[in-house]
Amino acid sequence: MSKLMPVLFIGHGSPMNALENNQFTSKWREVASSFDAPKAILAISAHWYINELALSSSKQNQTIHDFYGFPVSLHKFNYPALGNPELASHIKEILAVTGELPEVFLNHEWGLDHGVWSILCHMYPEANIPVIQLSIMRDKTASWHYELARKLCKLREEGVLILASGNIVHNLRLLDWHNVRNIYPWAKKFDESISDMLIKKNHAAIINYEKLTDVRLAVPSEDHFIPLLYAIGAANESDEVTLFNQAVIYGSLSMTSVIFTS
Repeated sequence: MSKLMPVLFIGHGSPMNALENNQFTSKWREVASSFDAPKAILAISAHWYINELALSSSKQNQTIHDFYGFPVSLHKFNYPALGNPELASHIKEILAVTGELPEVFLNHEWGLDHGVWSILCHMYPEANIPVIQLSIMRDKTASWHYELARKLCKLREEGVLILASGNIVHNLRLLDWHNVRNIYPWAKKFDESISDMLIKKNHAAIINYEKLTDVRLAVPSEDHFIPLLYAIGAANESDEVTLFNQAVIYGSLSMTSVIFTS
């Protein structure tokens, strides 16, 4: 048994993955079975991107359907995982110790957005593990997010799985919805560059991702890339790095994911 809980970054893709059994969702299930069930999950999702630093703190998570234009069955999908107000308060204390961060708010209204439940419904289909979310605060630098994540490392010793959910390449405007196998050359190059940095543990280069060629195409807005910074920040230098679901689909959507294990 690994001493520390892993850290995961998962390329979540379309919310339709919640209803589908495909190569990506199958791998999510496989990864979840590769380590002991966590006591709780701290999720950082691209879809809670707000103007403040907040932790969800309700006892029962609502399933947030933060999308439109999908089948009724998806809009009615429910993932009834409990929250964990005590853990939220504990993390707030951890983040408040240094006095370097903005005030951390406990949010009793936010639940789980599709960046979280579309993954967890495959990893833990019984919804029997408490989950809380940490917001991504707007208008902060990449290094700020990375350093915040460093403060979360100790949660791994407490049986908490850190799950970051986004996409390395995420350009919805250029998606080729008619061809899932299409891969734009610039998307492939960007995804491979970040993947190489992950394997080499070159965190500094990932933090400075804005210097990469074609970044404006691959990351037209930062919300889906920032979760990766939380994953590498919460990882230890000695962790083993394993990539999975390495693929770009519909031209400009990367499903590439990574797990950090001690």
